[in-house]
Amino acid sequence: MTKRLYDKFLFNFLANDRDNAAAIMEAGSGYVVPGIVSDKFESIEAAAEKVAELKSVTELVSIGLGGGGDTTNWKKVLDIAVASIPGHINQPFETSPYAKGYLEGKNIPKQLVNALVQPTGEVGTIKMANSGKFIRVEDFIEIAVALGIESIKMMPIKGTQHLEELIYLTKIAAKRGIRGIEPAGGIDASNIKDIIAGVKDIDIELFMPHIFGSTIDKETEATIPSKVREIISEVKGAL
Repeated sequence: MTKRLYDKFLFNFLANDRDNAAAIMEAGSGYVVPGIVSDKFESIEAAAEKVAELKSVTELVSIGLGGGGDTTNWKKVLDIAVASIPGHINQPFETSPYAKGYLEGKNIPKQLVNALVQPTGEVGTIKMANSGKFIRVEDFIEIAVALGIESIKMMPIKGTQHLEELIYLTKIAAKRGIRGIEPAGGIDASNIKDIIAGVKDIDIELFMPHIFGSTIDKETEATIPSKVREIISEVKGAL
């Protein structure tokens, strides 16, 4: 796993090419996982080529579902992973164990496969991304542990709107040995400090915010290095 800020924090930003990936990794002092989203590519081959390009400057690339967490893209993400061995992939909770087993069955080097759930507006519950069913966090975590899920993604947290839910999920996950928590949705320089401050004392191995819209140049679709630098500076101010 890429080096982590204070041995815990990584930050996922999109990169549109090799140079952009290198620039945002430098701006983020190396605590950055560049990524792509599957819905931006017409073919598995084109996406795999982009992953290979990014991996020329980093050992770890994240493949996102795209479309604001569109769970129907799960198989496309998995096919891209088989073709490119990125290191990290996004999946809805319902397909995460299958994806993990499928990759292992292909004898692909270990990939970190997350499991997407959604906040509910109520601390102590989460919503399944596909079915929309609500479930107690404790019950969900027990299921996740039994299925071998290593990292849980909560999206959309809408900045700090669902922060208390995120903190609660992180606490329960850490207690049961889940390796990582990955929040996404509405995260930017104005709220990252509050998010990090909320979880900094929780003993979890990995906490990786996914930060997209607020940092992307709308014309070039490249992540803006100065925005990355600003976010990392805010994080350091919270620790």
